[in-house]
Amino acid sequence: MSERNRELVLLLPAMLVTTIGFALVYIEQSAALEWTSLAYGAAFLGLFGLVHVAARFAVPRADPYLLPVTALLSSLGILMLYRLNVRLAMQQTVWLLVGLLLFLIVLVGLRNYRVLADYKYVVGSAGLALLLLTIVAGREVNGARLWIRVAGIGFQPPEFAKLLLIIFFAAYLDQVREFLTVSTRRVVGVAIPPIRYLGPLFVIWGLAILMMIFMKDLGTSLLFYGALLALMYVATGRFFYVVVGAILLAVGAAALYSTFPHVQLRVDIWLDPWKDTAGRGYQIVQSLFALASGGLGGTGLGGGFLVMRSGNTIIPALETDFIFSAIGEELGLVGAVAIILLYLLFVYRGLRIAIASNDDFSRLLATGLSAIFGLQAFLIIGGVTKLIPLTGITLPFVSYGGSSIVANFALLALLLVVSDRAARVVRPEAG
Repeated sequence: MSERNRELVLLLPAMLVTTIGFALVYIEQSAALEWTSLAYGAAFLGLFGLVHVAARFAVPRADPYLLPVTALLSSLGILMLYRLNVRLAMQQTVWLLVGLLLFLIVLVGLRNYRVLADYKYVVGSAGLALLLLTIVAGREVNGARLWIRVAGIGFQPPEFAKLLLIIFFAAYLDQVREFLTVSTRRVVGVAIPPIRYLGPLFVIWGLAILMMIFMKDLGTSLLFYGALLALMYVATGRFFYVVVGAILLAVGAAALYSTFPHVQLRVDIWLDPWKDTAGRGYQIVQSLFALASGGLGGTGLGGGFLVMRSGNTIIPALETDFIFSAIGEELGLVGAVAIILLYLLFVYRGLRIAIASNDDFSRLLATGLSAIFGLQAFLIIGGVTKLIPLTGITLPFVSYGGSSIVANFALLALLLVVSDRAARVVRPEAG
């Protein structure tokens, strides 16, 4: 079976899950099954069917698993949003259409994606400009300065900045990786490379600290920094960079904790949310209750208690930061683990693309995109389960958020074009 035929077959379960899910929600809410509920599965099949046809022509040998995984995550996200807030589900559907449009544009327009490496400083500067614009002109929502409004439409520039910076990191490290693997001096007995080539590490470290201070956003700063460390390790094979990066982050975080109240608040809530269950610890405590009440099999779609009769949700920001809690309550441990496995499969396939690539830029680009996607899923799931401090970022393709879903479809398209090129290029045999 060819890659695209396998992709088409795997798209069918995602559409089946969507159809059954909407039917169950309709039955739970109105005790009746309407034909309109069955139309949603057909609509999603049509949308992703069109995308699949475009992929057949643009990237015929690309990875066949990434698009079905994305389709399943996206449909489950809109299904949960429909159950929680119909208006937001409709808005998310519109953003899904925008994301699919950008996906097609990237898929067709960037088939020769390696040209991005020639303009790495332009791409990197654009990414930094988006972050600085957010710091200067961003609006604070729910304690974080992430939003910019243009013509009445709000969007989050950091979601797009992460892609631009990953492209820059991959291109820059492709250029200087040999210099980073050569040690020219020793400090305290540790061999280190030329200082001037470590510039990006210190610049992004400083940027991560600035984001923690001015944007009050722990999640995005950890995303950028974690992705850079992953790329540094893959480019050089030296664990030295991971250790130094972790030390720098720990020093910066400790200094911020002792200086800025909003950093202290996030950490204190994580350490002991039970101290103020009606105030600062309310969200995380209710999240833990929801996950516990779901049990093994969940309460069933539409059968949870997180949405009150008034239409308000028990947990603030349930549709965005805490949607995994709703999944855990209504789909249980089985559904929650299934979501996690889908993210692991996405990252695994992304890393397989990196391994199959025959040039360093492609390898680093696929690694960086996979790393930042996996880190984003880990940070939000870890936050709502109290494994780590809550960071307040979106769950990719599932949480409500136009900027997030559009940017992640661009990420998906980049992975597919890299995958297609890797499959087309025949590696020369040794000797």
